[in-house]
Amino acid sequence: MFLKKGRKLKVDLGELNEIESLSSFLNSKLDAKLVLMGDKLFVYSDSLSPNELKRLVNKFVYHENLNHNYWVELEGYVVKLRKFKHSDKKEKQKEGTTPSTIKHGW
Repeated sequence: MFLKKGRKLKVDLGELNEIESLSSFLNSKLDAKLVLMGDKLFVYSDSLSPNELKRLVNKFVYHENLNHNYWVELEGYVVKLRKFKHSDKKEKQKEGTTPSTIKHGW
């Protein structure tokens, strides 16, 4: 039977496409067991705190220049990668500037 050692922390990857890159990055930085299941990554470690895991995931996001699209959030023992919702605001185009109506006295 498979015995789990350590605390189970979860990384919810959401819509991230760089799953293998994140798992290899965390594997190189941590001395913990990593298990990848779908869009979730489980980290088994006694010494790793959720805040340290969040810091490492955030470091990966900035290292891969994904910080314009994703942000990292911590909920209990779950680190979540959230995607920004960019609004498509269309600005009104100005028809031009109106001439000044100030009368000059010279």
